[in-house]
Amino acid sequence: MSKAKKVTGGIVAAVVIVVALVLVALSLRKIDAGYSGVVYSMNGGIEDRVLGQGWHWIKPGQKLIPYSIGIEQSYLTATKDGDSPDDDSFSAPSSDGKGLTMELTFTYRFDEDRLPEIFTRFKGRSGKEVLNTFIKPNIISWSKEVTAKYPVTEILGEKRSELNNVLSDYLAEKFSPYGIIIENASLINIETDDETRASITRKVTAQQELELANIEAKTAKIQAEKDKEVALIEAEKNKETAALKAEQMAIEAQGKADALKIAAEAEAEANRKIAQSLTPELIEKIKYEQWNGELPQVQGSSTPIIDFREDGVATTE
Repeated sequence: MSKAKKVTGGIVAAVVIVVALVLVALSLRKIDAGYSGVVYSMNGGIEDRVLGQGWHWIKPGQKLIPYSIGIEQSYLTATKDGDSPDDDSFSAPSSDGKGLTMELTFTYRFDEDRLPEIFTRFKGRSGKEVLNTFIKPNIISWSKEVTAKYPVTEILGEKRSELNNVLSDYLAEKFSPYGIIIENASLINIETDDETRASITRKVTAQQELELANIEAKTAKIQAEKDKEVALIEAEKNKETAALKAEQMAIEAQGKADALKIAAEAEAEANRKIAQSLTPELIEKIKYEQWNGELPQVQGSSTPIIDFREDGVATTE
C-alpha cells in the first residue's frame, strides 16, 4: 500500500469518527431531575412513551420536549422579584363592586402520565410557553370568578385564609382537564382605594372592641360564677360547722342531763336505803344518843303549859 493511500485511509477514518461523534452528540439528550420529556418527529408525530430524568438516545430528526413534573413556583406580581420582568398584578372585583388590585403566587406541575396529551393540546409548546400563554392568563381569569363571590371586607379581613383555600381548590379543578396540577394558590398583596380601606379599618376596630367587650363580659361572668361557688362552699362549710356545734352542744346537754339523772337516782337510792334502815328502835336509839339529858322547858298541848324555870318555880298559863 502506497503512502498516499494510507494517508487517504486515515483521513476517511478520521472523518467517519468525527461524524460519528457529532451524531452521538446530536442524538444524546439529558433530562434533568424534576422533568420528564416527550419525543416528537415530523414524520412519526409524537411517541406515546414518556422519558424520565437521565440521558436518552434520540434518533436524528426527533425532538425532545421537556416538561416539569416537580413542583414549580410562579408569581403574578408588580415587581421583578417573581419569574417575570413585567407587572403581572391584576385587577379583580368583589361582590360589593369594590375594585381591587392584587398579586398572587401559585405552585403547579404537569401530570407526567398525560405529557403526550399536553404536547398535542398545546401544539408542541414547551412548559415555559404553556405557563406564560395559558396558565397565567387563566389563573387571573378564574381568580376573578372567586373574588367576585366575597365582599371586600372579607377579602381583606377575616376570610382571607378561607378565600385562599377556596381559590386553590377552584383553580385545581379548572386546570385538571388540561393535565396541569395546581398544588396551591395564595393572594399575597391586595390593594384598594383609601376610602374602602378606612371603612375596613373602622369595621375591624369595631369588631375588636366588640370582641374585647365579649371577653370582658365572659370574664366577669366566670368571676361571678367563681364567687358564687366560693360563697356556696363557704355557706356549706358554715352549715356543717353549725351542725357540728349543735350536735356537740346536744351531746354535752345530754351528758349533763344524764349526769344529773344518775346523781338524782343515786341520791334517791341512798335515801331509800336510809329510810329502809330507820327502824323504830333505831330512831329511838338515835334520839337517845342525841338527847343532852335536859327536859323541854316548854310543852304545848290541850293540857296547861308548864314553864320550867331555872329558879325551880313552875307556873301555868
